[in-house]
Amino acid sequence: MQPVTNLARQLAAQAEAVCRHYLSNGRREGRYWLVGDVRNTPGRSMYVRLKDSPKGLAGKWTDAATGEHGDLIDIIRESCGLVDFKGVADEARTFLSMPPPEPEPLFQERQRSAPRGSPEAARRLIGMSQAITGTIVQAYLRERGITDLRGTGNLRFHPRCYYRPDEHAPTETWPAMIAAVTDLDGKITGAHRTWLDPRSRDKAPIDTPRRAMGNLLGNAVRFGPGGEVMAAGEGIETVLSLRQVLPDMPMLAALSATHLAAILFPDTLRRLYIVRDNDAAGDSARNSLIERANAVGIEAIVISPALGDLNEDLRNLGVEHLRQRSRMQIAPQDVARFMALAV
Repeated sequence: MQPVTNLARQLAAQAEAVCRHYLSNGRREGRYWLVGDVRNTPGRSMYVRLKDSPKGLAGKWTDAATGEHGDLIDIIRESCGLVDFKGVADEARTFLSMPPPEPEPLFQERQRSAPRGSPEAARRLIGMSQAITGTIVQAYLRERGITDLRGTGNLRFHPRCYYRPDEHAPTETWPAMIAAVTDLDGKITGAHRTWLDPRSRDKAPIDTPRRAMGNLLGNAVRFGPGGEVMAAGEGIETVLSLRQVLPDMPMLAALSATHLAAILFPDTLRRLYIVRDNDAAGDSARNSLIERANAVGIEAIVISPALGDLNEDLRNLGVEHLRQRSRMQIAPQDVARFMALAV
């Protein structure tokens, strides 16, 4: 059994004692411990299961106000304000009166194998995230006119994603939209984070609310399986805006103009729609991508926005305007094949 699993199991066997110690502002009601949140704020919106039952395991908790959930390891981390895994493990061991770990500290091997910003660190972040349904990510996208979320399994939600402005600043936590960056074979090579403000349903008020990690060059956030026709753009919201009117067309978000120009083409690709942003960087990416596509026999067609990008079009001009503008820019056979009918 992995050390973290063993710690969680032993904590769950003493779930009520853990809650009394780390969530002292709460109280027991029936089979649950009620408290305001995982940081021990007074209240009743968060509940921790104290005994195993058919509905769930002891130690599992849910915050009804935010949608956050987790186990007793998370409670120790958040209530104590701990940042790294070793500190959480040491605190849990102290509570359980366990002997110190073997000479190699808990999680050290895992941390060595996943340096900050590496593909492995990206895979772990995605693994710790959850589906976006009912979360602030879904609310954030709805604020941008993006309501049809079919085929968006590569988007995930993390309720408390670490953010550090620079190496000298303290670590903050914000909810975040996590996007899996994959290669042509579907292997996760990186992750993109968009930190969000739960009050405004907008990007978090921080210096760099978007950051990517891992191996990005040639790879992308993919929506739908690749085929002979595909659309490619820079931003996630831009590409998802086009999917509101072309929901069945495979698409990818390269995350920047530079990376858009360098995307790798599937062997099956015969026609590529280039979703252009209306700026100099977008023009450069468009020109490079057309040249690369034509050189290998792929037809390249540009889809241009009326405003700055397609999400700006969607939010300001409406979905029907976007539908009609897209209809005029794509091949007739793809209108019949991919375009959603107006309702």
